[in-house]
Amino acid sequence: MNRDPDMTLQTIGVTLLRISLGIMFLAHSVILKWLTFTPAGTAQFFVSIGLPAWTAYATLAAEIIGGGMLVLGIQARWAALALSPILLGALGVHAGNGWVFTATGGGWEYPLYLLVLSLAQVLLGDGALVLSRSILPRRFSNALMGA
Repeated sequence: MNRDPDMTLQTIGVTLLRISLGIMFLAHSVILKWLTFTPAGTAQFFVSIGLPAWTAYATLAAEIIGGGMLVLGIQARWAALALSPILLGALGVHAGNGWVFTATGGGWEYPLYLLVLSLAQVLLGDGALVLSRSILPRRFSNALMGA
């Protein structure tokens, strides 16, 4: 019996990471920011914390596009890397609220956790079941591989 070399347990794990991370970004953008708070309400929140309103719309678009790219496996490493600054921003917004994300204003541990997962995705690769493998510059690829 021949085994598909792309379907090792490690590859399946990376694939599950990629898909679940993408679903989280889609849920956070579509369900929370779009359907629950609405884009205008999200923009109003961004303004209340000192950010320009347009950054809310840019964040919403980035999370929808990036989340979709992760789920579908389209340049997943780059998508996870591109979404990392959003998580850094969320970490900064929630940093003063304490540890538990269910606390008033949300805590900082969830954005930090998602940032670590995104960086792990960058380092681990695309996984299986992808539409477009991440194309990495040779120097970046060699650095990741320890060469």
